Amino acid sequence: MKFFLDTANIDEIREANDTGLLDGVTTNPSLIKKAGRDFFEVITEIAALVDGPVSAETVAHDHETMLKEGLKCAKISDKIAVKVPLTIDGLKTCKALRAEGIMVNVTLCFSANQALLAAKAGASFISPFVGRHDDVGFNGMELIEDIRVIYDNYGFDTEILVASVRHPAHILESARIGADVATMPWDAMKKLFNHPLTTNGLAGFDKDWAATGFSIL
Repeated sequence: MKFFLDTANIDEIREANDTGLLDGVTTNPSLIKKAGRDFFEVITEIAALVDGPVSAETVAHDHETMLKEGLKCAKISDKIAVKVPLTIDGLKTCKALRAEGIMVNVTLCFSANQALLAAKAGASFISPFVGRHDDVGFNGMELIEDIRVIYDNYGFDTEILVASVRHPAHILESARIGADVATMPWDAMKKLFNHPLTTNGLAGFDKDWAATGFSIL
């Protein structure tokens, strides 16, 4: 499973990228606002920093303007995946951008029916929001399971990009189901490294090594 970082914070991206485990980055208008920087400046910097896809979201609601925004974003780098909403105009834009060979991430997906439509429109990625789905009383991971089954049934190439990840359990379940990508905050990714037995075991090794009086260097 690919790991994307869901942020527009360059310091977080650089730190995650240094692990060698980062496969891409997703952004949205809220994350751009939080970063407090010019949209094109920060997207350009992210694209230069990471090897994988970088999602840059359109903000228009109508197809004509959305398409213009998407084409402008795509000029930043061939790594750009233009992000469009799961609406009729969004999927029309998805179809048009894919015809130009541009990656498209269809976002704000909350049902398997919506995911089916996005795949038929040729989406590179579908972004079901599991955390927000959980927030309103549904099971976000059941949504991922349904999408996986449907995509496998028909051989769709659209990658399932699990979004709105809140904690490591979301990531674990996504991997079990067979999602292609999980995008997550840096704090959630760092938690994957943690286990009390690892911490305790390292402390024990440190204590025993100190008692030997040896040095490797």
